[in-house]
Parts: sequence; structure tokens; C-alpha cells
Amino acid sequence: MHLVLDDTAMAAAGHGNVLASRLIHRAHAQAGWYLYAPACALVEADRARPGTAEHLVALPGITVLDLDLPAALGVARQDTWAVAHCQYAAQPTPDRPDGAIIATTAPDWWIGEPVRVLDLTA
Repeated sequence: MHLVLDDTAMAAAGHGNVLASRLIHRAHAQAGWYLYAPACALVEADRARPGTAEHLVALPGITVLDLDLPAALGVARQDTWAVAHCQYAAQPTPDRPDGAIIATTAPDWWIGEPVRVLDLTA
């Protein structure tokens, strides 16, 4: 299971969202669960809730995704860096042929986008 935390999910984890906390625990404790934090979304989460970035990157089981050249080119075509980097990170790769699911507390942001979404508000 490959999951990408968007900035809203990262901020929610800092506020004690139970579903976000469960994902973080699973990524740390259960084989086959991978949780990704795109750098651009991490910046936005930290702007919304200072200290979020330091907290999340210190947690085992979370992999921070750098803004490499292919990601930067993807981000350049979108309106917001956080959403664009998450969308790019969720696309299929050789390591993740089915792509990843975006975990979010703002599922409406993703309507019409070519991604699968896990609503953390349910």
C-alpha cells in the first residue's frame, strides 16, 4: 500500500487526526505499507501549522520525496506546488506500477484529477 500525504493530511496528523495517525503507525509497523511526504506539501503543511515538518520527518515510516527535476517540471504545469507535487508523487512508477493513493482531509480538491483519494475525514 503506497500512500501520499497531502498538506491537509499532514496538518491533520499534527492535530491528532485518528485516521492520519493510523496510517503513520501502519507505515512504521507493517511491512508493505509506504507513506510519502512530498516536500512541497510538507512546506505548505508547515506554513499552516508551524512545526509540522519537523515532527513528520522525524517519524519512522515516512519518506520525504524531494523536488527532483521530473517533479519540478510537473509542478511547473500546475497552479499550486503542494497539490502538483502530491499528484506527481501518486503517479505510477516502476516501483509503484499502480501508483499511490493520496490521503487528504480535502477530498474535493482532487475531484477531476487522475488520482485515487483516501478521505481522512470519514
